[in-house]
Amino acid sequence: MDIHKNARLTPHSRAELVRRVLVEGQAPMAVATAMGVTLKTVHKWVARFTDGGAAGLIDRSSRPHRLHRPTADATAVRIEALRRRRWTGQQIAKETGVSPATVSRVLRRLGLSRIRDLEPAEPIRRYERDAPGDLIHIDIKKLGRFEKVGHRITGDRTGQSNSRGVGWEFVHVSIDDASRIAFSRILPDEKKESATAFLKAAFAYYQSLGVTVTRVMTDNGSCYKSFAFRDTCKALGLRHIRTRSYTPKTNGKAERFIQTALREWAYAQAYPTSNHRADELPIWLHRYNWHRPHGGIKSQTPISRIRLDADNLLRLHI
Repeated sequence: MDIHKNARLTPHSRAELVRRVLVEGQAPMAVATAMGVTLKTVHKWVARFTDGGAAGLIDRSSRPHRLHRPTADATAVRIEALRRRRWTGQQIAKETGVSPATVSRVLRRLGLSRIRDLEPAEPIRRYERDAPGDLIHIDIKKLGRFEKVGHRITGDRTGQSNSRGVGWEFVHVSIDDASRIAFSRILPDEKKESATAFLKAAFAYYQSLGVTVTRVMTDNGSCYKSFAFRDTCKALGLRHIRTRSYTPKTNGKAERFIQTALREWAYAQAYPTSNHRADELPIWLHRYNWHRPHGGIKSQTPISRIRLDADNLLRLHI
């Protein structure tokens, strides 16, 4: 319970006040003087204790039991109807003849205070391919290189500016739509040469697990729109799908994987340099694919979804 900083009495001191009057028999005026309150206050708390016991010493709500002139139901219905026609509070107040404060109170009670409350929530659309390899999502995350523990740990940005020659590195990631098996490499840029090299490496990685990739989904980055990437997809027998502009949910599995990687790998500990961070990536990826329960697949591990036999498990799990 929140107590006002200048409050003379708390429930504990109210109980002491009542005890002095009813148990010790002290005069109410003497108790009021000793505790720095008025005689009226003493009588109030004694009466509340007499009526309700210890519960009567707890603060009551200041809300009135009933309103003197409550807003008529017909007016409230009219306010709701006008709001659903996108009228502002001031317009509604002028039309209905009530105060803007009353309109605001009614709208808050109806949950219509904000214009966006009038729009029905867009249903969550989730999709998942039937088999591993039917679709892999590919994306890139740009990370700053560093030569000492970064500002995210120390809070000191001195010398961390990448305009001073430290530079950037680009984490290329891919994740299988059905199994959530992920593959990632750190490359020096996000140009078409790096993108095509990563696509070949990802394709080979999934093949090593017995997964044949047939489709790849990317955003509309220039490296993915290049002829080189197109030709690589054709050579590997892949159908290339690009997301619509400004719709990150379409490629949401890659976006979610990047966020997980940042939280559990890139920013999970204080790496001395970015090279140490890069060395940790394969270790974390192995844990992600083989040992980490994935919430999106009912807490299974991604590798369990491709149903490897015992021989393959022994061969692949290092």
